[in-house]
Amino acid sequence: MRFSLPSQPVRSAALVLPWLVWGALRVCPAPEGLAVSAWHYFAVFAAAITALVVTGLPGGAIGLMALSFLTATGAVHDDPAESIAWALAGFSDPTVWLTFGAFLFAIGYRRSGLGRRIALMLVRRLGRRTLGLGYAIALADLALAPGTPSNTARSGGTIYPIVSQIPPLYGSTPGAGEGRIGSYVMWTAFASTAVTSSMFITALVPNAAAVAMAHKATGVSVGWLQFALGFAPAGILLLLLVPALSYALLRPKVGDSSATVEWAHGELEAMGPVTRAEWTMAALVLLAIWLWVTGSQPYLGLPWPGAGSLHPVTVVLVAASAMLLLGVITWDDLTGDREAWGVFLYFATVLTLADGLSRTGFIGWFAQRASAPLHELDPRLTLVAMLALFFWSHYLFASVTSHALAVLPVVLALAQGVPGLDAPMLAMLCVHALGLMGVISPYATGCAPIYAASGYLGRSMFWALGAGFGMLYFAALLGVVWPWLTWGPVWR
Repeated sequence: MRFSLPSQPVRSAALVLPWLVWGALRVCPAPEGLAVSAWHYFAVFAAAITALVVTGLPGGAIGLMALSFLTATGAVHDDPAESIAWALAGFSDPTVWLTFGAFLFAIGYRRSGLGRRIALMLVRRLGRRTLGLGYAIALADLALAPGTPSNTARSGGTIYPIVSQIPPLYGSTPGAGEGRIGSYVMWTAFASTAVTSSMFITALVPNAAAVAMAHKATGVSVGWLQFALGFAPAGILLLLLVPALSYALLRPKVGDSSATVEWAHGELEAMGPVTRAEWTMAALVLLAIWLWVTGSQPYLGLPWPGAGSLHPVTVVLVAASAMLLLGVITWDDLTGDREAWGVFLYFATVLTLADGLSRTGFIGWFAQRASAPLHELDPRLTLVAMLALFFWSHYLFASVTSHALAVLPVVLALAQGVPGLDAPMLAMLCVHALGLMGVISPYATGCAPIYAASGYLGRSMFWALGAGFGMLYFAALLGVVWPWLTWGPVWR
């Protein structure tokens, strides 16, 4: 989600700052041991990251401009043919297409009405008590997460419109009445989507790209099933804790939420019986999840032809084609989804930009220099410190994707230079942290401003809850995910 820049002077300053960063680095001499070409490449990369952080320009536009400049100046390859081949490599990256294809599932949920029906059915089933309502909200987000890579679309676009209609049923309004039930349902919805965003590789936009960066840096290879299993113990535990902990902290004055059940029943009645499009969408989602779990896992010994040979991107493209063929979505839906195409262009360019840091030798030089002071420290303590740096530095970012692009390569480069440090483990902990860190501030992830602007969560309340739940989520990474990945039969 973009933030509106408040005034023209601020907007102008924000647009000038990236150029100042590039110019300052460009005129400085290259550090000792680093090639001049690599230093000049880093200057452009740093300017692009600055633009992502401080300007309101779309990420795809920034990535395209930076990549065009680097290609035209031969920053990575002198030969024009090799230079353009490098620049276009990101458009064939499987992780880019996996994320884009998963966006088509989000279109299908929205167009068919299946996402709204699932949420309303869970509210009707579990919402008679306020605590049960919290679990219904969390389970609705979990049900949509495998096929909705944008938590803005999933939580902000599907869950929020439903939960926002619940507080007025009990006279809970922004201001004096928010404590009746409004604060509870809003925070539970927001805190839950941070958890589900870390549970599946297709549940958050930058997850797949981060996995690709981790693979290039450390060699760790993680498929859809391993990703889900790697976080499952922590994810299940946190989803059990979030509604109960939110209930204990926010103490909603409404205990019996029967009116919500009646309202959900009325909404479902208005929707009518399940349509053919909804049944089709449900079948395609279940088929895609089954193939993600089994199609790329040859060790399962599946008897049907082709088992173990389906790439996750093949699965999502086949499912998307089936949605088009069966009329769940239309071609206009596909071509008109600005967010999906914006993310596609963004990832195709920024993954290539990150790859250029390695190709020019900057990452190797930085890892050697920056990791030297860490050689005498306990590798486990160093891992914790690096993970903490990665997680809590998200206070400086208004986009999880920008954070992953800017900070993850640095952390992984440092890890490579520390003797005894488990770099693949650190990589996976950082990847699983991406969704969780979205809880810490009112701007930390795409759907955060929606809940912050609801009026049910005051500014100080949001910051305090974000810090508290952030500490809980960080503790889960260290206390649950790390031991599970160390001893569990999940990967490696």
